[in-house]
Amino acid sequence: MVQLHEESFGTYKNEKVRKFVWTTDSGFSVSVISYGAIIQSIQVPDKYGATTDVVLGFDDIEGYITRNSPYLGATVGRCANRIGGASFKIDGVSYSVAKNIGKDHLHGGLVGFDKMNWNATVNGKKVIFSYLSKDGEEGYPGDLVTNVIYEVKNDDVLYVEFLATTTKKTVVNLTNHSYFNLAGHDAGPDEIFNHVITINADKITETTSESIPTGRFIKVGGTPFDLRVPTRLGDAMNKASGLYDDNFCVTINDEQSMNFVSRVVHPSSGRYLEVYSNQPGVQLYTSNGLPSPNETALEGKAGAGYRRHGAFCLETQVYPDAVNHDNFPSAILVPGDIYRHKVNYRFGAVSSSRPEVVLN
Repeated sequence: MVQLHEESFGTYKNEKVRKFVWTTDSGFSVSVISYGAIIQSIQVPDKYGATTDVVLGFDDIEGYITRNSPYLGATVGRCANRIGGASFKIDGVSYSVAKNIGKDHLHGGLVGFDKMNWNATVNGKKVIFSYLSKDGEEGYPGDLVTNVIYEVKNDDVLYVEFLATTTKKTVVNLTNHSYFNLAGHDAGPDEIFNHVITINADKITETTSESIPTGRFIKVGGTPFDLRVPTRLGDAMNKASGLYDDNFCVTINDEQSMNFVSRVVHPSSGRYLEVYSNQPGVQLYTSNGLPSPNETALEGKAGAGYRRHGAFCLETQVYPDAVNHDNFPSAILVPGDIYRHKVNYRFGAVSSSRPEVVLN
């Protein structure tokens, strides 16, 4: 049986920040907060029954307000990832959005969805966060009403659904930006390197040195991006010059249903994460922007020091900069249509009797 309860998580601009916590019979637990519609904690039992928090984050609202430049756990939008040149055209009309990463636009701009305190309602075991983004906010056209629906069932799966409607043609590409370390949020890079990863993709979007897509694709065969079979993440990162921040084009079997995106296993604890989504892409990011060893660590939960390569992200999405590439899946939402993005995060633990086959 799933239990859901609410707690206070402080205040933001004199508004109450609400925290919702689900627990299941296995000890699996998920916490989300209304600020940024953020996933604050995911507690997962290992193969021995020991439970650990596997997402990076903060213990209080001040951490999220003052230190969350990496978007830990956040809902990002109106457009996740990058828009090249911070500009686009819709029906011949040019729009300029905030330049917040060099000359380009990232994750919704200077004050994106991750920095808003969302309205929250509860429907059974679902928590529904809602936000109205007004016409012109961060340069985007149209009033956009967005819902993020979180649900936990007794199968130890976190179900997430993003919904949006608009009053004008606009760009929408939402995602969740959780940073995972299945050894524990505080386990650091050494344990990330030992994770074993699979991604269901036979190509990636080619990008410039500023991570803006060129419009071309790279087949993963024979490259460090070939993660179609279980691969030790540290070995893959060594081949990829030590980092990933790339959009993988998911191999889609059925456009009308959920498709397998990725599976990641931490062998010594047995914990695994499987991601399923209805989106065409997923960004693998190995937390390259967190502080390097010679910098002051980002202080996270329980005083943990978060550092470069201390976690991985799997951000389901439409391809980056899709609004500027006609050959990409569309990121345009029109009035009367509903943007609907579903992603399931399935957690569990592999017994020691079921080893993973790993290719180095």
